[in-house]
Amino acid sequence: MLEQAQRVLKDIFGYDSFRGRQGAIIERVARGGDALVLMPTGGGKSLCFQVPALLRDGLAVVVSPLIALMDDQVATLEELGVAAAALNSTLSADEQRELAARIRRGEIKMLYLAPERLVQPRMLDFLRGLDIALFAIDEAHCVSQWGHDFRPEYLQLGQLAEQFPHVPRIALTATADKRTREEIVTRLHLQDAERFLSSFDRPNIFYRIVPKESPRKQLLAFLAERRSDAGIVYCLSRKKVDEVAAFLCENNFPALPYHAGLPAATRAANQKRFLNEEGLIMVATIAFGMGIDKPNVRFVAHMDLPKSLEAYYQETGRAGRDGLPADAWMAYGLQDVLMLKQMLQNSEGDERHKRLEHHKLDAMLALCEETRCRRQALLAYFDEDMPQPCGHCDNCVDGVQTWDATEPARQALSAIYRTGQRYGVGHLVDVLLGKDTEKVRSFGHDKLAVFGVGKGRSEGEWRSLYRQVVARGLADIDLEGYGGLRLSDSCRPLLRGEVTLALRKELKPQTSSTRGSGSASPASQLVRGEEREQWEALRTLRRNLAQEHAVPPYVIFPDSTLLEMLRSQPTSMAEMGRVSGVGARKLERYGEAFLQVLAGTGGGEAPREVADIRHELISLARAGMTPLQIAGQLQCSEKNVYSLLAEAIGQQQLSLEQALDLPEELMSEVQDAFLDGEGELPAVAEIAGQFAGRVPEGVLYCVRAALQSEFEV
Repeated sequence: MLEQAQRVLKDIFGYDSFRGRQGAIIERVARGGDALVLMPTGGGKSLCFQVPALLRDGLAVVVSPLIALMDDQVATLEELGVAAAALNSTLSADEQRELAARIRRGEIKMLYLAPERLVQPRMLDFLRGLDIALFAIDEAHCVSQWGHDFRPEYLQLGQLAEQFPHVPRIALTATADKRTREEIVTRLHLQDAERFLSSFDRPNIFYRIVPKESPRKQLLAFLAERRSDAGIVYCLSRKKVDEVAAFLCENNFPALPYHAGLPAATRAANQKRFLNEEGLIMVATIAFGMGIDKPNVRFVAHMDLPKSLEAYYQETGRAGRDGLPADAWMAYGLQDVLMLKQMLQNSEGDERHKRLEHHKLDAMLALCEETRCRRQALLAYFDEDMPQPCGHCDNCVDGVQTWDATEPARQALSAIYRTGQRYGVGHLVDVLLGKDTEKVRSFGHDKLAVFGVGKGRSEGEWRSLYRQVVARGLADIDLEGYGGLRLSDSCRPLLRGEVTLALRKELKPQTSSTRGSGSASPASQLVRGEEREQWEALRTLRRNLAQEHAVPPYVIFPDSTLLEMLRSQPTSMAEMGRVSGVGARKLERYGEAFLQVLAGTGGGEAPREVADIRHELISLARAGMTPLQIAGQLQCSEKNVYSLLAEAIGQQQLSLEQALDLPEELMSEVQDAFLDGEGELPAVAEIAGQFAGRVPEGVLYCVRAALQSEFEV
């Protein structure tokens, strides 16, 4: 089974070997077993159900929560030569009927559905009449009522176990803590499923978190060397999304807004542009997320604090899905904490749920003020132990300096207490610095013992100290008291002198463009100066082919495949076929074009073989050439020629007689075989046995296409 799976992996997808647990998962499902798969974003989840789907007989049904996600995967599979389709609300009634007919004829191998459509009684009845290979439930964490991606329809997917007891089911997700995993198992009836839990680590992502000072300036500094990179900038509010997108455009960074307040058509158009164009920045609320399968997002920037480590992990995980270097950058301040706590306070839900959300926010804060390796801290939250620091986050690269903040922290806490535990950081810092403001005088705070005791430190240092004191849980934000600070019980040992306190020393931002400072772009690390021209030529060709085929550029080839071409410099089709990500179908379609660019003879335009192949094929067929002669002329396989001929006949650009030179009797026999039954034409597979060794299978597709087009007229 594994041998067959590896053949499919190479021939269809163009990869030489499975990664991590992929092989074991595929074998389990291909043999008919259930599986629960927890694998980080970019870890290759899709292959875990796509390969078994191609190994098993029948139709594979994939449950997916978003139309954008379905369309993306269908386009990718079609480019690989796999018959895939999505049945969703974008199809007209006629298109839905036509798709149903194709499914019944066995012409579709993988069907993508939204959960709400799958659980409709009519849909389930339709599927019961078919041979089902497997059910794949993608983004399975949507079943969790605790999660922010909860979809009620997912709760009904448990019935698949009863209605299709012998069909294997595979549930997949990139983010699920223990509690969510148990919820998935219970609600989807996956008690017998084998669990495959991969590491949460995304080693290619560089994590950097900075205190908010001038956030827009800080963002521009971060983006300075990322001009041609695609990225996502997350903001907490819709208003801020619009403002930051406009600000970036004014500063010559092409940016688009995305949030739930925009018209649906605008959101869809912006998302499509982001997926299809290179180097765009999407500025978004968390409404923009799950459907983003773009592998070459080179950075994710947070202008505000996410509400939990799960959210942070999920959002940063949209960077670098292709495995190449990517950046996760965030600026945060105490104002974010206040805003998130207020949103929590005003949200619906019982007190227990709100307490849980507060704990999650506290864990997020702790990561921001972490003095250890950030990756170790992040993985520890997901119950994963990383023995050594990663060496690939700001704390590891820059080093964290700490200082004995015991006495200043006592002064800061004392200022909170003596002013009545009702003032914000700005006023408290004014008191400590001894500022003679009207507010300080009017409340008599200039008479307090703490007035002016902090003159030896700057305003920035006191603000940093207060931020860290809140992050450590020594003080809390009083939401009833308009965001003033109040003391927590946990500060007593410090005030009584029983413990000491070491805090982070804020380093001045570095200006050198080293990886450690977080300013150099991953792309500039990927491609050396002397390679830049050829790299851009490969990207230009990819963009042109993508426009011609109406798919996003990464569907033609991801950056990782282009990079391997650039480094290995293949000079023949055989060598090109060994490049990771170049399967048989893509080699045949695009191999020659990319070889020309690498040899310096292609200008990035889609070459004649690709751009004009249909037009030229029709001309050659009309001129009387046989399919075999056309294949020789166009340097492609005979099978490919028959496929394009059938397409041209179906669109009535060619007649059957122009395309094929068959003896009249044999032609009649083939036509009769298709017309023998009642109703719809049978699939080619159903009559192929009658003509094995007598006519190529491609002939049958051409005849069927001609008959089909006659019926439709």
